[in-house]
Amino acid sequence: MMTIVLLILAYLLGSIPSGLWIGQAFFNINLREHGSGNTGTTNTFRILGKKAGMATFAIDFFKGTLATLLPLIFHVQGVSPIVFGLLAVIGHTFPIFAKFKGGKAVATSAGVIFGFAPLFCLYLAVIFFGILYLGSMISLSSISAAIAAIIGVLLFPLFGFILTSYDLLFTLIIIGLASLVIVRHKDNIKRIQNKTENLIPWGLNITHQEPKK
Repeated sequence: MMTIVLLILAYLLGSIPSGLWIGQAFFNINLREHGSGNTGTTNTFRILGKKAGMATFAIDFFKGTLATLLPLIFHVQGVSPIVFGLLAVIGHTFPIFAKFKGGKAVATSAGVIFGFAPLFCLYLAVIFFGILYLGSMISLSSISAAIAAIIGVLLFPLFGFILTSYDLLFTLIIIGLASLVIVRHKDNIKRIQNKTENLIPWGLNITHQEPKK
């Protein structure tokens, strides 16, 4: 029974639409009506500014981490912690608190991996920020990190790179999370191909933008 309760709690944690709530509570803005219409970190930075974007990223990241740690906190065995993390990502993507219309799963997936396999998360962070430095596109960085996750989880065990325990469940969930991130960025991929994707200013010199009427 406790396992079922914690699995539901993991989904509910993931369902917290931080960007949407921050916009409504502090700026009287519905993020769905501005920018890309997404409630995740990137659109929050663009529409609400640096502080709101950083808060959104932190909440989305650590709700994935907390969900992954639930079975350790409550000493529940029998189900891998990464399954709880997966439920959080599903909640983030299809949140019950926001009409099942959520984000693109990047920050929460990263939080899950950080909670379960921090060294693997560090490897992905290097890829993410390296691509961000070169391309100034969060979408491209996210997609690149997702591809790197699939490559890493498949190839690292073959070459003896021990960043985590590469069991079948971990491998399948990482591939599933990475695939979800890529699919959720399908519109961004089109804009990248058309060279119309938004760039992120370096130094995060981003200020709150008044929504267009």
